Amino acid sequence: MDKESHKSFRINVGVQGPVGHFQGKRRSRQREDEVKIGWLWTLLILSVATAAAQQEPVPVDQEPHHHVVLKNDSVLVLHVILPPGETTLYHTHTRDRVSVALTSTMLAQQKLGEPEGKPGMTHPGSISAIPNDGPYTHRLHNLGPATFEVIDVEFFQRPEHPSETAAAPVAAENPSARVYNWPLAPGASTPLHTHERPYLILAVTPMLLKMTGPDGSSMTHEVKAGDFHWVDTKVTHSLTNSGTTEGQIVEIELK
Repeated sequence: MDKESHKSFRINVGVQGPVGHFQGKRRSRQREDEVKIGWLWTLLILSVATAAAQQEPVPVDQEPHHHVVLKNDSVLVLHVILPPGETTLYHTHTRDRVSVALTSTMLAQQKLGEPEGKPGMTHPGSISAIPNDGPYTHRLHNLGPATFEVIDVEFFQRPEHPSETAAAPVAAENPSARVYNWPLAPGASTPLHTHERPYLILAVTPMLLKMTGPDGSSMTHEVKAGDFHWVDTKVTHSLTNSGTTEGQIVEIELK
């Protein structure tokens, strides 16, 4: 081998070897970058899918904190139980409804796509008669120290020809129902009144409740907060608190 060819050989080895080494490193980094980018896209897609799944509203009777306690041709009755610190899923109401709170706590509501609203105190016996002006989607967040409980009564159909006769002074109403509120001191009674339409009677507080008919016959029941009874026949009665503590009864009558 002459001097020139030896020099050329040394140049080939000296140049080609390191260049190939550097190219290998670049390809390795490129593959690592592609893998990292692939993982980032995967995580991003999973995050978006998870967020979408978390935000997907459910019908109110499929929300886990809304317990169906009565369903018939006229009403859907739900007992909502939300422990402290917990939040319901987004859920959708599609009917006229009446809600009666059973407990006192700090509660915030959040409509779908909006920030959480300002929290406020709930009060046992507070009544809301909410008309359905279109699907209403929200969730509830219990920020207080006590479990939030409410009875929610939803009406399957608005009457085409609502009854014009009220059984008693109306505390609240919507197109489907009227609500009569009876706070009763120990020994106090409501006036005798007649329900011409089906109704639900609900105990807001524990009490010894006596129901008396126009003929003087009576029945007495020890009721707990949240106890209710659905009545689909005409009834004339008065209600008496036969206990020793303040009580409250709410009657929700179809129109």
